[in-house]
Amino acid sequence: MKFDHEIVGKIGSMALIRRDEHDIDYNVFSRLGMDLSPDFIWVSSGAVEIGRLDYMKRNNGKQLEGIDDFIKSDYAAQGQHILMENYRRFIKPQYSVRQILVEHQHFNNPEKREFIRQLLLRSVKQNAISIVNYNDSVSSEEIRKMELYGLKQNNTDVVECIDNDETAAQIAVLVRARLLILLTSAPGLLKDPNDPSTLIETVEGKDVYELVEKIGELEKYCNGSSRKGSQGMKAKLKFLEEPIKYGTTVIIGHSKYRLKDLIEGNVERTIFRVR
Repeated sequence: MKFDHEIVGKIGSMALIRRDEHDIDYNVFSRLGMDLSPDFIWVSSGAVEIGRLDYMKRNNGKQLEGIDDFIKSDYAAQGQHILMENYRRFIKPQYSVRQILVEHQHFNNPEKREFIRQLLLRSVKQNAISIVNYNDSVSSEEIRKMELYGLKQNNTDVVECIDNDETAAQIAVLVRARLLILLTSAPGLLKDPNDPSTLIETVEGKDVYELVEKIGELEKYCNGSSRKGSQGMKAKLKFLEEPIKYGTTVIIGHSKYRLKDLIEGNVERTIFRVR
């Protein structure tokens, strides 16, 4: 199968912070910086959570109060530049770093999809690493729901991008990526979310149809999420079905590991692939 790009990767918000210390986990950024290259298109959550932590530091531990949409927008606007600053700090200096903020409307419009595809693929040729994030700072849930409702009246196949797992999956499809890596605060897909020894290491099928069927069967093990607003492992499984249909191999693994070790299978992970 022909692929236009090597790797799309994604990291979740909670994998970028030291939860107990209410601070950024700079070790994670350092590990990513060692491995990221233009072979990667990188989808990064974290702007909202990092913005929240930064606001608390500057306001005696207090958090914003009020309307959830406004709070999320304010935190995202505060955290976005900190997120990008840390990627630039740790990524090798010979590579350019580009921020690309996307919204659901970009994936539901053929012209906008193609524009983003060309932008991402040009960046690879120009020795640049694209860091993609949903544009939470200008996103209103009420407006998004209205827009999505309008789209669904004419099209049942609508991309919502409520979660960056979906954003990463859509980008993997858009650029026809050979590999999609999802970094989390768990070692992979667990039968029991509280027991790391129940890790499911390999999910395979003789073809994409059998593999997608097996993924559907695994959803029964997925309950809960790591933070408010996150859809958890069940959503990851649902979103990765589409890139798998295009031949993409998917890896879910812990953010404490080097990307190259996850790719090469030197550490624990869950890999989804056609035999």
